[in-house]
Order: sequence, then structure tokens, then C-alpha cells
Amino acid sequence: MDKRYQVFVSSTYTDLKEERQKVTQTLMEMDCIPAGMELFPAMDEEQWEFIKRVIDDCDYYLLIIGGRYGSIAAEGISYTEKEYDYAVSKGLKIIALLHGDISTLSVANSELSEELRGKLLAFREKAQSSRLVKYWQNGSELPGLVALSLSKTIKLFPATGWVRAGNESSNEILSEINQLRKENKKLEDLLSSLNPVAINEPIPDLALLDELFKVSGGYLSASTQPRIWSVDLTWEKIFFYISPYLIKQCNQESVKEILRRSIVEEYNLPARMSSLNDQVFQTIAIQLKALGLVSIRISKATSGKTLPFWSLTRSGEELMISLRAIKSNVSSGSENQNT
Repeated sequence: MDKRYQVFVSSTYTDLKEERQKVTQTLMEMDCIPAGMELFPAMDEEQWEFIKRVIDDCDYYLLIIGGRYGSIAAEGISYTEKEYDYAVSKGLKIIALLHGDISTLSVANSELSEELRGKLLAFREKAQSSRLVKYWQNGSELPGLVALSLSKTIKLFPATGWVRAGNESSNEILSEINQLRKENKKLEDLLSSLNPVAINEPIPDLALLDELFKVSGGYLSASTQPRIWSVDLTWEKIFFYISPYLIKQCNQESVKEILRRSIVEEYNLPARMSSLNDQVFQTIAIQLKALGLVSIRISKATSGKTLPFWSLTRSGEELMISLRAIKSNVSSGSENQNT
């Protein structure tokens, strides 16, 4: 079946305008459908819902990072990083193309602000984590990198794609349906094989909500050398940060990013803070599950990839409401004071 894949191209706009044009041309020559900043160069919050729908319709996500961090959204991160985080949460396969040495870029194409430069370094560090990453020095290299990287990604991780209406072959459709049925059966068998142990009996000496746990990670110093940060949080505080986002099931990578960002904002940690220790995060996942507050299940994302998704249990929802609901400041007797 002849498919066309839709690719979201994400980057800052003004400094990478020529590079984006070259990448877009390459995607069209590969019979792909490019989507991105050209649709909405004047970014604002009102357009964010539309942008999310465009990303939802895409099969792959292509990130280009140069020497600029970009316009800042209400959350304190750039719109480019906001798009990236959303693509991760949707389970899209991501290709990241990072400039190899931003110190060689012109002043016009670099961040002069210490804060924005720190945010850029942290974003680069995040984008390099567990994803297909290539480095470029000159815009002329990008078409070749895009063609090689995307072709390999499509081969290894075929997505749904788009098919012209009326061109579908009945036999091919039946074949795809049968393949999906087989994949569904494999997932069911996998879930059964996990044989989860129900925690019916209390775990001896299980840490309670008011006990402290050291949460740690790394950030880049001014010399770009990794350094360690850590804060002591109660399990209740950790759950306070993430629980509202679990009302709808949430991709595990997104939960990790939500927790990291919440700690940065609350404790005024360096903007270059770029990671949350994965072993620490895995312990958090197990502890919250042991406390009966979250449920973690393997599900299929829109990209077709199987991922861990978090959701609240009934106990977790009740605790979230208790922690997050705003209590009245009006005393019970004040309403009768004039009677």
C-alpha cells in the first residue's frame, strides 16, 4: 500500500529559517508531508490546541536545535521544547538534529542571556537522551541527515501513515487488520505473562506518606560538566506534584518530566538542571504503586509503540482531592454573626 508519512518539523524559526526550508524540501522529495512552524509562525497560547492536533496527526517528529532557545511559553519553557515534550507524551518516534558546536555560531544566532543559554543546554541534554540523534555543523548537511535518519526510522518503526482515498486494496486492508489482531494477541499474552502480584497484605515497614526520600539528578555547570542536585521530599509531596496529571492516563516519560519540572520551579534549582536520576524515578514508581496510589500498565501509544502509562487508583484520586482541593477560609460561625 502506497503510504505517505506526516512529519512534524520543530525548531526555532528566525535563526533556522533557511535550514527549515531545506529540510522541508527533502521531506517532500521523500513523499512525506511536512508540518510545523510555517503553519503558525506567530506562536501564542491560543494556537497551542491547534498545534497539538497537528502533532497528533503526525507519524514522526523531527527536532532541529541550533544556537537559540526560542520564545518562552507560560510554563517557562520555549514553545519548541513544549512541542517536544508533547510529542514525547504521545509516544511519537523522535529524530533530533543538534548543532555540533554552538560556540561557533554567530552572535545573531546565539543566546546571549545566561538564563536562556542554560535552558538551551538543558534542552539539548534532554533531546540527546535515548533517542535517534545526529549532529550537524552546516545547514547543507541537514538534507542528507534527514533522508538517512528518517528512512532508517521508517524501516525500523513503521507508522500508520496516510493513504489516498480510493486506493486501498481490500486484501491489503484485511492483511493489516490481521496483523493488528496478532499484535493485540501478543500484547495480551505479554500482560498475562507479567503475572502481577496483587498487594493484598501490608508490606512490612513500608515508608509512609510523611517520610522523606532523597530525589536526585544532574545538571550542567557553566563548564558543561555534569553536577549533581538533590532535594528531600516526602512521598506526599511527590504525589502532590504529579497526581493531577494522572486523572487521564499519562505516559511514564511525561510523569518523569512533570516531576523534574515541578522540583525545578518549587526549589528554584538551576535552569540547566537537565535530568532526574532514572533509578530514583523507578523507586518512586514502585513506592507509589505499593502505597496503592497509582496504577502502571503497559499500553499502546498512538505511534504504535508499547509504553508504561500511569493512572490514579481510587485511593490515589481521593488523596489527590484531599491535597489539592482549596479549603474555605470562612469560619463556620461567621455566617451566623449577624443573626
